[in-house]
Amino acid sequence: MAISSLAAGQVMTIALRRRQRTTLFLWALAGLLLVGFVVSVGWGAVGISLPQIIAIFGHALGLLSEHAVDDAGFQNSLWAFGRREETVLLAIRLPRACLAILVGAALAVSGAALQGLFRNPLADPGLIGVSTGAALAAATTIVLGNSLAIVLGQFFGFEPQVPGTSPFSFLALPLAAFCGGLISTFLVYRIASHAGQTDVATMLLAGVAMNAISAAGVGLLIFLSNDQQLRDLNFWMLGSLGGVTWTKILTVAPFIAGATIVLSLFARHLNALLLGEREAQHLGFQIQWTKRAVVLLVALATGASVAITGVIGFVGLVVPHLVRLTLGADHKTLLPASILLGASLMLFADLAARSVALPAELPIGILTSCVGGPFFLWLLVRSRSKGGW
Repeated sequence: MAISSLAAGQVMTIALRRRQRTTLFLWALAGLLLVGFVVSVGWGAVGISLPQIIAIFGHALGLLSEHAVDDAGFQNSLWAFGRREETVLLAIRLPRACLAILVGAALAVSGAALQGLFRNPLADPGLIGVSTGAALAAATTIVLGNSLAIVLGQFFGFEPQVPGTSPFSFLALPLAAFCGGLISTFLVYRIASHAGQTDVATMLLAGVAMNAISAAGVGLLIFLSNDQQLRDLNFWMLGSLGGVTWTKILTVAPFIAGATIVLSLFARHLNALLLGEREAQHLGFQIQWTKRAVVLLVALATGASVAITGVIGFVGLVVPHLVRLTLGADHKTLLPASILLGASLMLFADLAARSVALPAELPIGILTSCVGGPFFLWLLVRSRSKGGW
């Protein structure tokens, strides 16, 4: 009895230490995200200090009047700011930072969810064709958009508008990419489903085939494009957060944020799937419903992200592994930690993208690939040294 009590006490102590370590790690990630946000909105050609950031936010929220800083006697201090700093912060850097947080969190949690669903540590959102499907639709819009508008106008008997004159013309590319990602995912899912059952291995193989088809289509469109279209294609295919506005963010934010939040609620389902589908079903989980929901939510989050930023790779692969190496495979902590770390990583990657090649801007997809590629190779070497996954 004494030995049993001692063993139970040791188990409780280990569990308590693990919980404390998890809590500390989550708070550290939250602090990293806050630091990344402040640095992202303050760093640049127009430097904005932390007191100025606080004063600008206070003025924007109505907590400070227009002359509050001067009235308080801070006109010659770090708290003073001008119209230029306020415009740069609120109209340029703040929407860019918010988009980086949304996209980084969405891609990271999508990768973590897919790795749990497929029980494959190399799974990421691009594996099921979301990113390449969105890329194909976007490339079609860039290269053939004007021609398609003329053909449809003649077919339906209306006069097509000159590109860029419609108040909704800026939505054409994001909407096409979003729909392309959803259609590609739907086709992969339908191929893998039979008699109400979804085979994970078939879904992975169908995703590989869909990626190859989409890549071939993009290559053909690159061949048909002119110089301006080629520049647009290259910039969009490599990913960028540049040129974002509040209007563009508001069009995709509900999809990205909603899918990200709902995905984080599937922790118990994904934990059960780690035991195997049959075991999870014996525990009372609806396996087929879980597969459909996770795949749809991943397609929604990734498709909406790619629609506004272009293709940004390796975030969904790298971030969940970094968290898993620290906290383990429990999705109750893996999913929220991936959200925080993915958002922080995207903030710092965007900061580097607009800083390392001044006055030009480096596509953010290049930076994420520079980090993700070597990390992917390290995973392969690690798995080989341990005899497989």
